[in-house]
Amino acid sequence: MRRRLRTALTAGALATAGLTGPAATAPAAPAPAPHATRPVAAPDWSVAVVDSTTSRYTPSTIGGWSYPVGLYLYGQYLVYRRTHDARYLTYIKSYVDRFVKSDGSIGQGFDSLDSMQAGRLLVLLHHETGQDRYRTAARKIRDRLNTYPRTSDGGFWHADTSSRAHQLWADGAYMVNPFLVEYGEEFGDSAYTDDEAAKQLSVYGSHLQVADGLLRHAYDESRSAGWADPQTGLAPEHWCRAVGWYSMAIVDVLDAIPANQPRRPRLVSIFRKLAAGLEKYQDPATGRWFQVMDKGSRPDDWTETSCSSMFTYALSRGARQGYIDPHYAAVARRGYQGVLAKLSVGSDGRTNLADISIGTNVGDYAYYVGRTRATNDFHGLGAFLIMNEQLRGD
Repeated sequence: MRRRLRTALTAGALATAGLTGPAATAPAAPAPAPHATRPVAAPDWSVAVVDSTTSRYTPSTIGGWSYPVGLYLYGQYLVYRRTHDARYLTYIKSYVDRFVKSDGSIGQGFDSLDSMQAGRLLVLLHHETGQDRYRTAARKIRDRLNTYPRTSDGGFWHADTSSRAHQLWADGAYMVNPFLVEYGEEFGDSAYTDDEAAKQLSVYGSHLQVADGLLRHAYDESRSAGWADPQTGLAPEHWCRAVGWYSMAIVDVLDAIPANQPRRPRLVSIFRKLAAGLEKYQDPATGRWFQVMDKGSRPDDWTETSCSSMFTYALSRGARQGYIDPHYAAVARRGYQGVLAKLSVGSDGRTNLADISIGTNVGDYAYYVGRTRATNDFHGLGAFLIMNEQLRGD
């Protein structure tokens, strides 16, 4: 919520110039030389994606309370903050008000980290409207964390169910920690929330990050999951979006916590190691990243759009903020162009974003590369908007 605002460009607008005189007397203007052709302004792809998505779905039909919709609508909020188009905020409020009653009650048990991600919308709506109902609803997530199950070293389980018991998924780093630091800032609870978010990222990083800087998808402290290595408890693969979730989370938390936060040096160290891994495994041909990150040489692996947006955002923001070396800005720019290559406009005038992995559990290589490659999946649309608001002026 502290992002700079830029003036929106109208999609497809032409930069025009020149003088006109009275029609009856003005001499015919000479045809411009080829080198004098008027430039075409870059489209505002954020506005185009939001307008396309909100024309496809109403706040009632976009889906239930879920993290993919929450991610997309958070991206839409960033576009609202820049453009001040009131329709975008009204849309978000209409969606949230399906679930939050006037007294702030919300029919969610918050028994998984996934269910908490859309809580960011509660915080931002309180920030924009001042309505106490959103504080009350957000407080339910904050209070749930008091009793939420943890690993022995304090990491939040991915979900409070037997099938997810004792497990840390890299995905979960984004589902709760950006909410936490934003909640703390909005409601004066940063002493707890900043420390908790930093602790979670540190614990997750200590288990999931391996020698090449990348993170494995998940870790099972009990070693009982079918995918868990019996010695390390780690999942077998580096699934790109799981690493993407963690990458965005660590940037958002570093942006929020104070410079003297005790865990900050540890988070910066994790991020720098991760950034080196991201650079190493970026596809040199496309600028994007592969679904299984370190196996791009295999013929059935493919570049995935949502994680490519996430890494592009994290590297650009990290370089700009000084968390990682400035040269990563160039890595991010290559990623940005790679993602833009997956964006097109259909015959109906609406945008289409291709090659987005649908929602994914923990699995093996064949499972990941066999996932459906969707178009306009909310995982990809939300990540695209977050990325584009970071890089559109670069």
